[in-house]
Amino acid sequence: DGGNIYIEGVSDLGALIQFRYKKELKAEDGKNGKTSLNDGCDGDDLILKVPIGTVIHNLTNNETTEIIKIGERLSMAKGGKGGKGNYKFRSPKNTSPEQFQEGLPGEEYKLRLELKLIADVGLIGLPNVGKSSLLNELTNAKSKVANYNFTTLEPNLGVYYELILADIPGLIEGASAGKGLGIKFLRHIERTKTLFHLISAESADPLKDYKTIREELGKYNKALLDKPEYIFISKSDMIGQDELDKKKFLLKKNKIVVEVISIHDSDSINRVEEILRGVIKRKHQW
Repeated sequence: DGGNIYIEGVSDLGALIQFRYKKELKAEDGKNGKTSLNDGCDGDDLILKVPIGTVIHNLTNNETTEIIKIGERLSMAKGGKGGKGNYKFRSPKNTSPEQFQEGLPGEEYKLRLELKLIADVGLIGLPNVGKSSLLNELTNAKSKVANYNFTTLEPNLGVYYELILADIPGLIEGASAGKGLGIKFLRHIERTKTLFHLISAESADPLKDYKTIREELGKYNKALLDKPEYIFISKSDMIGQDELDKKKFLLKKNKIVVEVISIHDSDSINRVEEILRGVIKRKHQW
C-alpha cells in the first residue's frame, strides 16, 4: 500500500515556510511485489509539521479542521491500496497466468493552510505604541524595535512563565477592510484569550486611538469586544507629568481605566507583571 499523509502540530511558528515553495506533496509509493510470492513493501507515511493554531481548509471536499495541540496528528489523505499479482489468478488449467490487478490510487486533496495564533495575551494597539518593547521587557522575545510605524511585520511571541504573549502588529484605522497589514493579523486576535491594549503617551488624541482600535475589532468580529481587556498608556517617560495626568483624566472621564507604564520604570512593569499573575491564576480556573 502507499503511504498515508498526516498533519502534526508543533510549536515552531516558522514551520509553514516549508510549504511556500513546495506546492505538491505526496507520501511514498508502495513497492512492487517480489519473487517467491512476497508482497511489496508499503510506502512510508508523510508527516507534515505545522504550527499549533493552523486551520486546514480542504478545498476539495469543503471540510475545515484545525490543529490546536502540540503533538496532535490528523489524517489528511489515505494511501493507495496495493494490487494483486499474477499468482492470485492461477488455476489448475493455467498455472502461470499473465493476468494481474492494478492497485487503487490514494486520496488526493487540495489544501489551504491558515495560521491563527493561539496566545494567552495579545498586545494590541496602533503602530509604534511600544508593544514590541513591552514584550521584550516581559519576556526574552528579542523583537525588533524602532521609532517608525510597522516595525513589526509578523507576530512576535514571548513566554512569561506559563503564558504565551503575542505582539499583534498592523492595526490601524481601516484594518478590518484590509488597510495596512490589517486582516492578516486581526484573525490572530480571535485565538487570543486576553488583550493588553497599548496607547502611546505621545498621542495627540489617546481617546480617538483607543476607539479606533475598538471599532476595527468590532467590525472584524464583534466577539473580540467581549475579551478581557487591560488598557495601558505606554511610553509615559516621553512626556511631562501634567500632560500625562490630563490624558489619563480624559480616558477616565470616558470610563476607560488605564495603567500608566514605561519600560524604563520598574514599578510600572511590576504592575503589569501583577496583572499577568492574575491571568495565570484565572487560566487555572478555566
